[in-house]
Amino acid sequence: MLYLNEKEIHKAITMEEMIDAIDYCYSIYSTERFQMPTRSQVLDGVNTLLVMPAITTQAISTKLVTSFPKNLDYPSIQGLVILNCIETGRTKAILDGSCLTAIRTGAIGGSAIRHLAKKSAHAVAIIGTGLQGLYQAIAAVTVIKITDIYLYNRTNSKLKPFVTSLRNQINSDINIHLMESVEEAILNADIIITATSSITPVLPDNKSLLENKLIIGIGSFQPRMRELPEAAFHLSNQIIIDSDDAIKETGDLQIPLSNKWISENQIQTMSSHLTNNHSPNYSDNRSIIFKSTGMALFDNVAAVSIYEKALQKGVGQKLN
Repeated sequence: MLYLNEKEIHKAITMEEMIDAIDYCYSIYSTERFQMPTRSQVLDGVNTLLVMPAITTQAISTKLVTSFPKNLDYPSIQGLVILNCIETGRTKAILDGSCLTAIRTGAIGGSAIRHLAKKSAHAVAIIGTGLQGLYQAIAAVTVIKITDIYLYNRTNSKLKPFVTSLRNQINSDINIHLMESVEEAILNADIIITATSSITPVLPDNKSLLENKLIIGIGSFQPRMRELPEAAFHLSNQIIIDSDDAIKETGDLQIPLSNKWISENQIQTMSSHLTNNHSPNYSDNRSIIFKSTGMALFDNVAAVSIYEKALQKGVGQKLN
């Protein structure tokens, strides 16, 4: 059995390789050759325990993850991913779930940018400068030539440490801007990424600030959570989701549907979008929304990719 901590996961896989793994995951999703029950969520106030199992032809995986949004001294998301052999059931690997979740979620955003952003896109706004925001920025600069990153966080004290971490992992030629308001952050951005656990929209309800952009909602994963305002849905030509479960799991889709701002026939999974070779449509200054709530299948494919590359590179700690 192999144990892979955060440092070892980073040695094993690159962001570009993880984005490729996410794209491969969408192809598995379209074939339906997997088992993935709806994730179990146990709520304790604002805190959540999630249990996310999945079975593919390659492996059995289980992710145990906690979400504690008020954490100050620890990451808000922590957990483990257990990988079992599909043929014998034996445990093959245990992986740091916080790191795996951060990289694979960043890669989900990176895949969305790869397939949905305008070819001319060069500026990204990150709303929420926690761990998820960091990996979204890293993924963005991995897939397209970003010249400017605009950052906004409700807690200003988190911005400078975030920039230090980001600078250590991206091209020094990229301009990083610390903005004092969301409006300023998104004004000149081609891509907007929200990476918060907010229960109210973090973007302004203003069409003129949201038009002609790719809007990626990464943070909200429960019916009580929302990051995106009404105006974003009235502007949207295409609404792409990472899985069908996203419709049931997040307020960012349930509320617009219940208020009839959108209808279900406007929503399409990314796997369907890719399988049918659809093109992003920004006509008439419309925008595109990509909404992710994550799924256990991502964790399965990500864990298998990391495990295989770790074996190739001799990375990880062998446990008896």
